[in-house]
Amino acid sequence: MSRPLCHFNDIPEGESRGFTVEGMALFAVKKDAELYLYKNECPHLGVNLEWKEDEFLDLDGELIECAMHGALFQITDGHCIAGPCQGESLKPLPWKMDDGQVYLL
Repeated sequence: MSRPLCHFNDIPEGESRGFTVEGMALFAVKKDAELYLYKNECPHLGVNLEWKEDEFLDLDGELIECAMHGALFQITDGHCIAGPCQGESLKPLPWKMDDGQVYLL
């Protein structure tokens, strides 16, 4: 089994955290006790989304926000609801949990 990204409890409710695995940037968001894992890449320009380390959410913590041009994405499905990539989506990544540890598949 590969190395875990983190323990499920390492990401507080309503917060996000970035990771790099084998050169690929990704991030996780915990919302309503569920974890959502996405590739850290805006579908518009392919840039990383965060404005500073582990900061992927808007000020209200309700949407994922691209720091480059303010595109807004739903946390639960990565769908862009505002901005230049409206209608596109973030790429979800498969993961599993084993004994509380989160693993990228």
